[in-house]
Amino acid sequence: MSICPKNKSSKGRRDKRRANWKMAPVNLVKCSKCGALMMPHRVCKACGSYNKREIVSVED
Repeated sequence: MSICPKNKSSKGRRDKRRANWKMAPVNLVKCSKCGALMMPHRVCKACGSYNKREIVSVED
């Protein structure tokens, strides 16, 4: 047997439950080496550095 609700859930109650299911804005921080905006804990796309060290060489 499957689960059977005792009473009908109204559209308002259903929509209130679904109202908080949304995407969060992307968190951006400044690169410590070049100052460009980047996602935290990732290599900077502008200068190729992570934790003030060059990890990837970036061609201009």
